[in-house]
Amino acid sequence: MSIYDKAGVALIPSGTKASKLYSVLPANGNGDFTHSRGSTATRVNKDGLIESVAANVPRLDYPLIDGVVQDCPALLLEPQRTNGLPYSLEYDNNTYYTKTNSTITTQSGVSPDGSNTAYKLQDTNDSGNTSHYVQQASGYRATITYNAIKSGSIFVKAGTKNQVQVRLVNGSGSFSYIMGNFDLETETILTGASANASNISYELQNHGNGWYRCIVKGSWTLSNVSQTAMQVFIADSSLAALPNMHNYQGDGTGNLFVWGQMIEQGSYQTSYIPTSGSAVTRSADVCNGSGTSAEFNDSEGVLFAEIAALADDLTFRHISISDGTNSNIVQLRYRSTSNVLQALLFSGGVGEVYGVTLSDITTSSKAALKYKENDVAFWVDGFERVVDSLASTFPEGTLDTLRFERGDGGGSNDFYGKTKQLMTFKTALNDSELETLTSWDSFNAMATGQLYTIE
Repeated sequence: MSIYDKAGVALIPSGTKASKLYSVLPANGNGDFTHSRGSTATRVNKDGLIESVAANVPRLDYPLIDGVVQDCPALLLEPQRTNGLPYSLEYDNNTYYTKTNSTITTQSGVSPDGSNTAYKLQDTNDSGNTSHYVQQASGYRATITYNAIKSGSIFVKAGTKNQVQVRLVNGSGSFSYIMGNFDLETETILTGASANASNISYELQNHGNGWYRCIVKGSWTLSNVSQTAMQVFIADSSLAALPNMHNYQGDGTGNLFVWGQMIEQGSYQTSYIPTSGSAVTRSADVCNGSGTSAEFNDSEGVLFAEIAALADDLTFRHISISDGTNSNIVQLRYRSTSNVLQALLFSGGVGEVYGVTLSDITTSSKAALKYKENDVAFWVDGFERVVDSLASTFPEGTLDTLRFERGDGGGSNDFYGKTKQLMTFKTALNDSELETLTSWDSFNAMATGQLYTIE
């Protein structure tokens, strides 16, 4: 008998429709999840392209490794976010975007969504060193509380130039900026600089077909700053040594390709939110309601998940089997301590918390919590991390629902992340089974699952 034959609920994300996420087990549909999201949203599809998904439809997002799309998707659950820029494209419109010593050409190639909507940003022929960039015009910038962390991103592809400078700048009040310099050929973050800003970080993501998502994050330290714009500079080979606004002598042929700008309030970047005329809010994903008391065993069992966090953002994010209260729960969660994954077992409001510190919770881990009276174990990535002989289990008929949240049914501490597998078992698996369940089949499988690069 396979380990998987012992599963009560088995979610391996593959089938969806509006308001429904299908589980593989049980066959009668009791394990299916109810999903809601009050807006459209985007994902990376099986072809590696960004595409829009209708409201309330779960997103099966395909990971990219070195720009190459992988075979198996993950369920993507994200919090509510707003792209504060009213126009995420339309760089050619001089009302919305101003060009300095540069020009924009439309329909200049295949964009990250597969359409012919890439824009060519090209320098002008100059008599001396000047800056060559595009930015939002006054009145078309993002309004975000000054001290809130904001994440700005844009998709960029090398043309005759392969380096780009991305700056978040204040649109009102005293001067502030956060600047990141990127080399798209070497996939390198070169340098960065800032003024009157804090919480600064940078990121470069390979989206395939030569496209990279350049990300700059931070918050303003001056309270009279209310608006944020993004400046995108064409750069040449001297960029790495330059901490300030980039200048060079243009010849009318230096160019990059740009697409899809976004400025959102939050400490990490989320999926692209297109806009055309006003700021757009993507609603949060809510995914709950799997199982009945028939799918769970109150006296023994296992909760298993292959999951990755969206960011190490120091918030609680839960996956729980419960009775709809916080008193009776079997739970896996990321907590508000850096890179900590925990398992919880509470019966009648009394129980234990078990935790491990991982190197990076944004890469996939396989975690399993085995529960049985006086026989509890927490396994992560093929190793038994915690053993407990003191825990008790639950009165008959207690556990009845599997949720991507804290377990009280109130939508608190929702799980935001990527889920490749989620299973419950009605027996307490033995050590050999738990090792097999939480291990990687091969080095390549581990590297792919954790989005490692193999060189």
